[in-house]
Amino acid sequence: MRWWKLLGLAGAAGVVATGVVVVRAERRRRAYTPDEVREQLHARFAQAVAAETVEAAEPESRRTRLRAWARRVLRR
Repeated sequence: MRWWKLLGLAGAAGVVATGVVVVRAERRRRAYTPDEVREQLHARFAQAVAAETVEAAEPESRRTRLRAWARRVLRR
């Protein structure tokens, strides 16, 4: 068997494996009821608000502001 045929088979196997992962994730996502999703969103929101109030209470140092700025710039 030629190497390019093996490469094609490996590519096809990769596509199939990716499809399996996507289908499993979708099944897990759809397993939640709307009430469970709502509860989780409320919990995440409460955590985010609590984290903001803690961060806002502490004065930011120049180093912290520079790190945050660098993260935002490098994320783009």
